Amino acid sequence: MSAELSEGQDLDRLEDEEQTSEAQRRLISGGMASIPEYYAGKNVLITGATGFMGKVLVEKLLRSCPDVKALYILVRPKAGQSMKKRVSDMMKCKLFDRVREENPDFHQKIIPISSELTQPGLSISSEDAERLTACINVVFHCAATVRFDEPLKHALQLNVIATQQILALAQQIQHLEAFIHISTAYANCNRKYIDEIIYPPPVEPKKLIESLEWMDEDIVQEITPRLIGDRPNTYTYTKALAENVVQQVQDKLNICIIRPSIVGASWQEPFPGWIDNFNGASGVFIAAGKGILRTMRANNEAVADLIPVDMVINLTLAAGWYTAVHRPKTTMVYNCTTGGINPFHWGEIEHHVMLSFKRNPLEQAFRRPNANITSNYLINQYWVLVSHKFPAFIYDLFLRLCGQKPQMMRIFNRLHKAISLLEYFSSQDWEWNCENGNMLMSQLTPEDRKTFNFDVRQLNWPEYIENYCIGTKKYVLNEDMSDIPAARQHLRKLRNIRYTFNTLLVVFIWRVFIARSQMARNIWYFVVSLCFKFLSYFRASSTLTN
Repeated sequence: MSAELSEGQDLDRLEDEEQTSEAQRRLISGGMASIPEYYAGKNVLITGATGFMGKVLVEKLLRSCPDVKALYILVRPKAGQSMKKRVSDMMKCKLFDRVREENPDFHQKIIPISSELTQPGLSISSEDAERLTACINVVFHCAATVRFDEPLKHALQLNVIATQQILALAQQIQHLEAFIHISTAYANCNRKYIDEIIYPPPVEPKKLIESLEWMDEDIVQEITPRLIGDRPNTYTYTKALAENVVQQVQDKLNICIIRPSIVGASWQEPFPGWIDNFNGASGVFIAAGKGILRTMRANNEAVADLIPVDMVINLTLAAGWYTAVHRPKTTMVYNCTTGGINPFHWGEIEHHVMLSFKRNPLEQAFRRPNANITSNYLINQYWVLVSHKFPAFIYDLFLRLCGQKPQMMRIFNRLHKAISLLEYFSSQDWEWNCENGNMLMSQLTPEDRKTFNFDVRQLNWPEYIENYCIGTKKYVLNEDMSDIPAARQHLRKLRNIRYTFNTLLVVFIWRVFIARSQMARNIWYFVVSLCFKFLSYFRASSTLTN
């Protein structure tokens, strides 16, 4: 058996040596390989392939680089769901409809590898490790926890230690041409100006890992605020550490780092508005569309640095091509942001999100969409009390009287927690240097610029926000667009209920006030008499005209 395995590996190695890629041949002859030509015949390893960005990366590679040899994806088996079942479910996703039409057998190029990022050696079997080290050409490391409130120990394990382990595996790969690490534009958010360089880490990663290893969770949780310092959460803190871990092996590997800002729904590919999660802006948009979110603390004038996921993936694939073909002497860092080139502000987002959800309302909305942004803490707390907590209390009281389980206060508490985690990013601006992205764009052929477009200057923000909102309706909430007339009718019903309630409330308060004040009664009778006089005059005028 071992002899057969060895013979098979020898054949694979011989095949790799004999089959010089088209990209390499063109480079030797003085030409420049296009991006699809470079990835043709390549074996690609992807971590985090079942996540939001990972799925888009897999789909784009299969559709725009159809001659890629194979995609090896690290997959964690879940309780009650095998690795193969997870991959099968992923490939049934609507995201893959276009590639499915063009190549019904695309799934044959996807090879799942059982792995667990929190385990030593990534829990990859020796057979799989040997297979990967023998054939992989490019590694895309997308796996990470993106939860802002992740406990430090767990965030360190997933974002730093797992990166160390995937780098250790990469150093054993015999034919590795490029290693692409996905970071975040907010890894250095404690700085106002962020250049395309790797900054010194807040602490030496190795020392921190060794120090926290013996501590229990309670101690770690207690010292976390002091450790992360002027960073807002464990996510940005551990991402900064991970960049330093990558930098430590830059002399041994061809590496580049991609730093996207707030990754949102797709701009164009595989179709506008594709999104599959409630993270970040998506959850805020849905809460506003449902009428649950009525107030949010943010700076109307601050730049909302959203970046469409397909633009991030296009830049990532182009950067992988450039890293492998040009082999830069130092680690290239790409700030993938929009604010400095095509800015769009939180106040503008609020306006267009509300317009979109009034045109294309969500089904069974709690209230009509009417969210407001304020930077004033006291005003925000007032509206939280009046527009969030009080209606939630009344609704839960109604549910209790009907014998049902109260739920709205719990929903609002979760919403407030999520919004509070975003306040740091929605209340201030950053300036990112994006020169490397501009340089990369200039290196692409006209065809590659079209196929792998990451030019954020072409973004039409109002159109993008509308597609984003429709995408949350279609792909996250799985609502049918044909039901929009019924949803609009529901909003009209909610509007009428609101007007009736407000009118009755005003009348009730005024009547109570009248009962206690002679002056209020006099004013009330004066206003009523004026109304009767006006009606009498209008009736007399109509009679004379006739």
